[in-house]
Amino acid sequence: MHGGTEHACGGERAGADGKADRDADGLVRPVESRAKDWAHVATELGREGNMLGRLIYRTAFPRTDLRVSSQGVIVSPELAVGSHVSFIRYADNTVMTMGELAVTEAELHHVTGALQSHGIEQVAIHNHLLAHFPRLVWVHTHGHGPDAVTLARGLRAALSRTGTPPAKSSTTPPKKLNLDTAGIDAALGTTGTVYGGVYKSAFLRRESITDGRYVLPPGSGATSALSFQPVGGGRAAVAGDVAVLAGEAQAVLEALHRGGIRVVELHNHGMVDTPRMFFIHVWAVGDAVEIARALRRAVAATNAAPARGVGGGE
Repeated sequence: MHGGTEHACGGERAGADGKADRDADGLVRPVESRAKDWAHVATELGREGNMLGRLIYRTAFPRTDLRVSSQGVIVSPELAVGSHVSFIRYADNTVMTMGELAVTEAELHHVTGALQSHGIEQVAIHNHLLAHFPRLVWVHTHGHGPDAVTLARGLRAALSRTGTPPAKSSTTPPKKLNLDTAGIDAALGTTGTVYGGVYKSAFLRRESITDGRYVLPPGSGATSALSFQPVGGGRAAVAGDVAVLAGEAQAVLEALHRGGIRVVELHNHGMVDTPRMFFIHVWAVGDAVEIARALRRAVAATNAAPARGVGGGE
């Protein structure tokens, strides 16, 4: 990486004792952290994040300033109109950040310029929704270096080029959704979580995924994440993506087509992941449980396991 950060495929780092912080297989693994360890990152980003397990610190930036409609549905920020960034600390005392920024077409050029000037890579730029207004683009980001605050500063600079509103303090408990969440859980074979106005379910790849020499923790970089937004009468607007290997893609696409699930895009989220991952973004509106059954058949064609009670990922 330029701008003072080190690419994940960069040179070997030595620990304080002078020994290389790599395992015998040459891979560098993530180390545990706590939310308070990321206090300076939270200050730089202008809001608090939360831990996903013990390895990933994640911060969300919902685009509540936008009213986006797609296929006759007003898309909530929690369903598909939001940004998020994650930070992971590694055994060689470096930090990786991965994320995605939801930006308008008018904001895109300014956002990519800010990312580039701060050494943050753009590893994918694409759509997550079918025909929608106002038009949005999703920019996937990647940074790696010795200083988490420097990385956070670059991300904040990019976010400041958007209309993303400041953080709001909220102690509102999760609200009851007008959805058959038990039926969705049974259909998907997992347990989801309420996140704002949507119900989220996730599946984690069983393989170990690496970014260069760096092992990605489960829930980062290779997650199938599905979100259900109630639209009345037991129906839902559903958006998300299914993480696949090249050899799984056609079976997943066929299962989605048979289940009446619309395919938005098939693309990558990273540059140097191994094994190479692709993501099939989906959209559907209809009976929530029936959609969940169709999605389960698609996910079953991949080497993934339910992430029970975990409703998201990268």
